Amino acid sequence: MTKIEEYLNKKSIAFQVVGKELVSKCIFSDCDSNSRDNEAHLYFNIDTSQYQCKKCDAKGNMITLKKHFGEISQNEQKDGSKRNVRSLTPLMVDKLQEALPEQIIKYLHTRGISDEVIKSHKLGYMNQYGTSWIAIPIKDIDGNYSFCKLRQDPRFGNKKMTWPNEIEAQIYDWESLLMASGRVLIAEGEMDALLMKSRGITCITGTHGAGTTKDVWMEHFKPELEHYICYDNDDAGKTGAAKMAEKLFKNGCKNIFITQLPEEVGEKGDLGDYVVRLGLPIDDLFAKYAKPYPEKVDTSEFKEINMQDVCQVLEATIKKDDENKIVTFLSMLTTYTEDAQMNLFFNAPSSTGKSHIPLSVVELFPKEDVITLAYCSPTAFFHEQGSYNKEKNEIVVDLARKIIIFTDMPDQALISRLRPVLSHDQKESRLKITDKAQKGGNKTKNIVLIGFPSVYFCSAEMRVDEQESTRFLMLSPSIEHEKIYQGVKQAIRKASDSEKFNQELDADPIRNLLKKRIQGIRQENIFDVKIEDIEHIEKLYLKDGASVRPRQQRDIKKIISIIKGFALLNLWFRKRDGDYIWASKKDIEDAFELWDKISYGQDYGLAPYLFEIYTKIIMVLWKEPGDLFSEFSNTADKKKFITRKEILKRHFQVYKTPLGMQKLRQQILPQLEQVGLIVQEKGGNGGREMVVIPLETGMEDDEVYSVGGYGVNTEISEIGDIPKIKPISQDELPF
Repeated sequence: MTKIEEYLNKKSIAFQVVGKELVSKCIFSDCDSNSRDNEAHLYFNIDTSQYQCKKCDAKGNMITLKKHFGEISQNEQKDGSKRNVRSLTPLMVDKLQEALPEQIIKYLHTRGISDEVIKSHKLGYMNQYGTSWIAIPIKDIDGNYSFCKLRQDPRFGNKKMTWPNEIEAQIYDWESLLMASGRVLIAEGEMDALLMKSRGITCITGTHGAGTTKDVWMEHFKPELEHYICYDNDDAGKTGAAKMAEKLFKNGCKNIFITQLPEEVGEKGDLGDYVVRLGLPIDDLFAKYAKPYPEKVDTSEFKEINMQDVCQVLEATIKKDDENKIVTFLSMLTTYTEDAQMNLFFNAPSSTGKSHIPLSVVELFPKEDVITLAYCSPTAFFHEQGSYNKEKNEIVVDLARKIIIFTDMPDQALISRLRPVLSHDQKESRLKITDKAQKGGNKTKNIVLIGFPSVYFCSAEMRVDEQESTRFLMLSPSIEHEKIYQGVKQAIRKASDSEKFNQELDADPIRNLLKKRIQGIRQENIFDVKIEDIEHIEKLYLKDGASVRPRQQRDIKKIISIIKGFALLNLWFRKRDGDYIWASKKDIEDAFELWDKISYGQDYGLAPYLFEIYTKIIMVLWKEPGDLFSEFSNTADKKKFITRKEILKRHFQVYKTPLGMQKLRQQILPQLEQVGLIVQEKGGNGGREMVVIPLETGMEDDEVYSVGGYGVNTEISEIGDIPKIKPISQDELPF
């Protein structure tokens, strides 16, 4: 029996012998959890004991296998000997401090670091990696020494290392952060932190550079304190400062400032240049050069506004379609809450402006909050939007307070993975994806989704999965005559001189004030909107015990989100307590008034366009006399069914655009049949042709559709008398 066979038997790991290899279920992850009983992916070479999992790409040898089971130290070499590395103990730190030479102490003085700080922070000196280093002991959050951050003796170079290497990043120092009160300065490196400590300022830093900012650190930053971030003047410093500020902001910190060092310190200047070399005033770091993050908006000029004011601004880019642009705007506002975000699905035929509405509305919102995508696979989405956590071997995708617009229907596999986020099941979701390994094969990656975004789908595909229709508010752009007419005029203006068109938009004071208002809402960092008048909502929604459908459990959440959107728009004029505001009775009534205008079809999970094909075409045909020559006769027969050709003809009369038979058969009618509005059976042309029979025929009389040049969303009151429908000949049809 070979060495690897003996070891696997010792560990009670079942395997099969396949040629020169042993094959077992993977022991390094759960990648074989969904494999069949006789299926396994971990392969061991019988001769060398080397292994590789063909699924998660875990690989190694006998030593790494023993390390996995904790039988040998991580510091053991392949030959079984120990590396020349010991854990960092207080005694060792004291010895390193005793070894600190006089010339290094003088060097630290030139960097502005006092004797008191050198002593209290136990700066030391050591030889490692073939050279000499200044050693800065780093403690973990529990106060135990974890590792040393090394800075090369300036006589030999300027390298920076950790000892031991490959160590996890820490805050330096945790005690200062946990005990802080009033004000905390966040610097880029340990030397800058020690310099500012020598000036009596509470200062911390991350041990692994400006780009390393861990989410797990954020819960230890006290939201009530003032946080000043002062990194180096180079691009990495500026990017890192913004990243740290954004994480603090998302953690609920309210007083965040980014201190940008002045030009005289140089393009790569740091706090040492500012304080020691130039001797500039330290107080200016917290006043003259500090700018609030996000940039504070003067809210004194805001007044209470309504959705007509918002529509006036959006009219410049979206003609008519008021209800759709209002609900889109409100849903994007709810992005700036903890979990009241709303998802919209624009579903309608091509060239009706599905993506135009969300893309136009989102221009009012900060670009850093917006993710716009066309087709996107799960692997591409998670790699593009996520950051890799090496210590935990996972990709963290933070979607909190983001607006995600898919201008085309995303990959079905991506949709299925996003469903827990779309339905707000839990704020942190874990899933796995399969990715290509560098040396061939596949490997599994762990994905962590954090927070809730507001999501927008745009699709001309009429067939929508019920799981999406319940998670989204279904909308269709209006195609009424006046909207199309105004839209064509606007397109001419924009295409004729796009530069002038955009300049006029940018110069519009009312539009700019609304953008400023959105920035103000964002910076208020509202956690949630509370609603006190629950009885009023129940009365308006349940309508005194009227019949309800299961999906209305989700729909009421959409209405609640709309209420919260109305409240957020005027949050400065609402009752407030810390991170919470209260919706007013007017917010509730405005939300239900809007819901009444967009709710048709929602009970069935249908886009308005599809629902109106039923109410405005199929039902109108159904109510016509069966004998066209006897339409004025009281004894005329009622129809027994509707043919597909009749639907195509009437669609062309109503919408002035042709509808293909294939789309009608494969997308539209199956959707209507799936929700129980129609049934299809053989009945026409001597029983050889499939026909349509409506099942829910109790529609209101005012849901009759006109063919007088109007389209979806046209109010009957705007149409006037309904004209008689003249049958059209086969020659007049465009198909």
